[in-house]
Amino acid sequence: MLVLSRQRDETIMIGDEIEISVVDIRGDKVRLGITAPTRIAVHRKEVYEAIKRENAQASRLGAGDLDALAQTVRPGPARRAGSAVDQPARTGQGYIPATTVRPAGPSPIPPGKETA
Repeated sequence: MLVLSRQRDETIMIGDEIEISVVDIRGDKVRLGITAPTRIAVHRKEVYEAIKRENAQASRLGAGDLDALAQTVRPGPARRAGSAVDQPARTGQGYIPATTVRPAGPSPIPPGKETA
């Protein structure tokens, strides 16, 4: 284990992307600020261990677990290509693909200039 001494407002770098700063020191407590890319999970050790325990427990399936799940979950109706879900919605401003979300407020397109 590498042991480093730092004072308030001093920083430690881990690689090029992780920065650990001493934010505050009060008695025997040290507050750290951690800057890391979002793809890197940062947890207190007790939280990390709890996550590991929960994941291990969730990954263990009993012999009848899948059968019990199959009894409670029923498949929905099959969709055909061209069903209403695949069709664009009709609005007063022309056709809008079903996946398009318009912002609230007035349309940025002047009346009469909509695409059909």
